[in-house]
Amino acid sequence: MVIFRSVSEIKEKLRRPVVTIGNFDGVHLGHREIFRRVRELAREMGGVSVVITFVPHPLKVVAAHQEVRLITTCREKEALIEGSGIDYLLEIPFDRTFAAMPAAEFVQRVLVDAIGLERLVIGYDYAFGRGREGDVGLLRELGTRYGYSVEELQPISDGATVYSSTAVRRLVSAGDVAAAAQLLGRHFAITGKVVHGHERGRGLGFPTANIDTEKDLIPSVGVYAVKVCLGDRLLDGACNIGPNPTFGNDRLSIEVFLLDFEENLYDREITLFFIERLRGEKRFASLDELKTAIAADVERCREILREARPVASESGGDWDCVAAATKP
Repeated sequence: MVIFRSVSEIKEKLRRPVVTIGNFDGVHLGHREIFRRVRELAREMGGVSVVITFVPHPLKVVAAHQEVRLITTCREKEALIEGSGIDYLLEIPFDRTFAAMPAAEFVQRVLVDAIGLERLVIGYDYAFGRGREGDVGLLRELGTRYGYSVEELQPISDGATVYSSTAVRRLVSAGDVAAAAQLLGRHFAITGKVVHGHERGRGLGFPTANIDTEKDLIPSVGVYAVKVCLGDRLLDGACNIGPNPTFGNDRLSIEVFLLDFEENLYDREITLFFIERLRGEKRFASLDELKTAIAADVERCREILREARPVASESGGDWDCVAAATKP
């Protein structure tokens, strides 16, 4: 996949491009259906598939007063879009000047003059440009002028829930990682570097790796069964997210105990795949009570993870740890 990080990097119009536009945070099953349709049309036309998105997410600019926790980092989103078989990705730097651009100007300057748009595929109720004026009606009107066609896809769902980034954020924030996986089409994952922590776990007999991550969206506090990708290995783990109330900590931490593993992990990058939430975080009356609870959590994780396989790819196959450095 070729990535353009600004419109100016496109030196000539693309070959019969079929384009979709959106934020695509999470690259969930709804987004992947849009990409599938874009690829299908491009193949029929003998053209190329193009995804246009924005960096940073527009809500980080136009609604900076609101807290928006993104499902994927920029690196993750790029890898997922590439894994969806897209030929070209255009990441447009988004700022207030760009936000003020009229939709018609965007269509002419970017879609028509720079890319050479022939077919445009958009999700239902999608709009862009100043005041969200770039809706399907305007896009079709401009298509008549510039010679491209527009296809609007209907809501995509599992029959009960419409696939959306908002729904994924809500589920992950509530700790329901199993339900979130049904919308994502893969297990929610966090990648980060192992850093030094308080090292209390070692004293309890369960040494944990503390994860420093750039991820916005973190599951609710609690204990989770996770698969852990370390280099080319896939390991089992018990992850705790929270402030460790038994020790009176206030700062949120992400700690994972790797089952049957004793190597030094400091400064190494690992990826956690969240398979299932066991329980919320609790304050225990004594260290012995805490150790007993941790031991029970570890055994429960063993049971859950015995047959579990993390899904991370477009094809729904098992995670390829060799690609852990570039894929979420």
